[in-house]
Amino acid sequence: MRVKICGIMDVNTARVALDYGADALGFVFAESKRKILPEIAGEIISQLPKEVIKVGVFVNETKDEIERIAAIAGLTHIQLHGDETEVFSSSLSLPVIKAISFHSNEELAGYFQYPCEYLLLDGPKGKYRGGNGTAFAWSEVNPTIIDGKKVILAGGLHVGNIEAAIKTIRPCMVDVSSGVETEGVKDFRKIKEFIKKAKGAI
Repeated sequence: MRVKICGIMDVNTARVALDYGADALGFVFAESKRKILPEIAGEIISQLPKEVIKVGVFVNETKDEIERIAAIAGLTHIQLHGDETEVFSSSLSLPVIKAISFHSNEELAGYFQYPCEYLLLDGPKGKYRGGNGTAFAWSEVNPTIIDGKKVILAGGLHVGNIEAAIKTIRPCMVDVSSGVETEGVKDFRKIKEFIKKAKGAI
């Protein structure tokens, strides 16, 4: 099981996450308490191994701005959390992760026509489009719809529920941010425990 730690804001946290086995790191460029400047993200990413997936999170941003930030930061993937169209996604120069909130299996099935490398199943929208730390009812997802698909599971994941979440959804990757924080700051102990449980779940 691959693990993405999102909301990275400093190089020490990035390195610790990778040391504990993280496969991907997320940098938020949309409105969020974890928003980071492209230049700072670039400084962090320049010190990381090339094989690590470096994801930039955007919400309804222009193509030019996404491409500008991606170049400055050195991103490998673009995560779209807004109302971006299929044409918009296809126009981007980097692989896309399309984030959606789960509402129904019919809607979910339709999203597999969306041009992206991964489909990210997130919790319900709150103050921000993502990163609200709220889980959805995993048991409502029809497993046959996502079987064999490149699905990332996010939304309200933490050490206490990650094993059950993985066994229910069986994603190819899990994504966590607030679930490995203490009082809004990344907690290295929680990162270590989360990654250990996620990678041992199946």
